[in-house]
Amino acid sequence: MSKIVQASKFLSFVLRHQPEAIGLVLDADGWGNVDELIAGTARQGKQLSRELIEQVVATNDKKRFEFSADGQRIRAVQGHSTRSVQRQFEPRQPPEVLFHGTASRFVAAIDREGLKPGSRHHVHLSAEEQTARAVGIRYGLPVVLVVDAARMHAQGFVFHQAENGVWLTARVPPAFLRRAG
Repeated sequence: MSKIVQASKFLSFVLRHQPEAIGLVLDADGWGNVDELIAGTARQGKQLSRELIEQVVATNDKKRFEFSADGQRIRAVQGHSTRSVQRQFEPRQPPEVLFHGTASRFVAAIDREGLKPGSRHHVHLSAEEQTARAVGIRYGLPVVLVVDAARMHAQGFVFHQAENGVWLTARVPPAFLRRAG
């Protein structure tokens, strides 16, 4: 695994899920101080330089991270599970359909319960079927689900879109799901 991939996985862990693992404090919008991130990482015996962080932010294909305008803070754009982060996104009208990638072993539960955020704050959806397939394959044999986002929105469900293009919603009931064909 390359140094950039390792750093990206570590940043996801710290900035999305467990900032306390390195003593980092994130504000309600998910921002953490870059120098404190580097210092906290060093206290754990890991090397993380500003240059490496900048490479991760610049090259991450999913655009998971961003720097503040002054470059002093960093955050994960979405995908948080930590209670300290309560990002607010503007409601947006979604496209007609959205997609969700999962593994086949989860389909029976999804058929019963729909899509739920689990430990995250939102269910993550994509506008492209191929993106959802790439997500699903990470967890096993991929299954792509089609979300009737227009019908959900018409019935009062709220959608948001993160800066990196990921669509977010609180849940997707089974009645709005079908398998991609």
